[in-house]
Amino acid sequence: MIASPYQFLEKQRQACSSDTDPEEDMNEADQEEKQRLIKQIMELQHTLEDLSARVDVVKEENLKLRSENQILGQYIENMMANSSVFQSTSPRSVEPRRQTVHYGSRGT
Repeated sequence: MIASPYQFLEKQRQACSSDTDPEEDMNEADQEEKQRLIKQIMELQHTLEDLSARVDVVKEENLKLRSENQILGQYIENMMANSSVFQSTSPRSVEPRRQTVHYGSRGT
């Protein structure tokens, strides 16, 4: 539907007489969006800093645990070497037993 000249002029008059300038409204909207994005970026930066600090703590803990595991492994090896329970009683080395697999009928 085509607007009558009267309707067109009325809309123009209302636009001119309004208290806010459309350009100001746009600038305010842009400023609000900019502030929202800045806030979001700052939150993400803080999250990244927190995660980075956590990674550093976990790396340090990992190194400590690896060192402890290595020390415990050496301790266990030394204990086994000094214990008669883990030493062979015969001069020859013990070979693992081979399991024989039988195919076919079962003991009937």
